Amino acid sequence: MSRLSDMLRTQRFDDYRFYHQSTVNQTLHLISAVIFLGCYALLFKDPAIAGIVGWLAMLTRQTGHFFFEPNGYDAVNDVSNEHKEAIKVGYNQTRKIILLLVWGSAPLALYAFPTLFGLFDAPADRLDFVRHVGTLWLAIGVGGGLARMLQLFATRDVTMGLVWVFKVLTDPFHNIALYWNSPLKLLRGEVIDTAIADADWGDEEAEEAAHPT
Repeated sequence: MSRLSDMLRTQRFDDYRFYHQSTVNQTLHLISAVIFLGCYALLFKDPAIAGIVGWLAMLTRQTGHFFFEPNGYDAVNDVSNEHKEAIKVGYNQTRKIILLLVWGSAPLALYAFPTLFGLFDAPADRLDFVRHVGTLWLAIGVGGGLARMLQLFATRDVTMGLVWVFKVLTDPFHNIALYWNSPLKLLRGEVIDTAIADADWGDEEAEEAAHPT
């Protein structure tokens, strides 16, 4: 259990210090986390609408990454962007672009093939079409997570993949706890989170042991 805790802490710490330096990005993640909690609640009542809400949350998150997060040399951590992308456990920028392209093509595919080769009933109205899009988006989100988990099983190890899945599923709760004051920092003019340079989330040796290579 100690190793699992170390791995989870390391993945979260790397995610924070490498990919969430912008307080704009942090604020968008805070908003996204709240939306994701709504998505979780809707999963038990209306999965199709949950799929739409979930991707709204995802777009909010990725807007922060693509447009506000520094992508050049990381002076805070003294590493190159290429190094960060290479060691990232989850979806790096290239994988995210592919996933977003698949997501964006889903409504087009349903417009061209309303039943998606028999997967859905023919939509009776616009609302049916929207619900089919939501269902497909939910499947893409779940499938994307499972695909990366299996890839981690094959390229790293099973434990790393399972810890990453747990991290992703609990990120909304953790993001709220971590970024609740980011809007205040942004209002004060703090565009880059100055706390990152001095952040320390635990024992250094344990983090190094759990860090992916």
